[in-house]
Amino acid sequence: MIQLTTLKGNVFYLNPELIEQIEEVHDTIITLIGGKKVRVSESAEVVAEKIIAYRRAIHQVRLEVTE
Repeated sequence: MIQLTTLKGNVFYLNPELIEQIEEVHDTIITLIGGKKVRVSESAEVVAEKIIAYRRAIHQVRLEVTE
């Protein structure tokens, strides 16, 4: 899960595996599989960095388990 912030300042956690698209217009809009849209205060670049860090952590755990 990645930590994000709503436009009102509420923190929530999102499963990045459900993200289909990220677009940055005025706000950052994340479209989930199934069509639900979530607006967040983080930039698209920050969201992408969080997704990359999440996936690296998941792969690191898998490597540790298999070694």
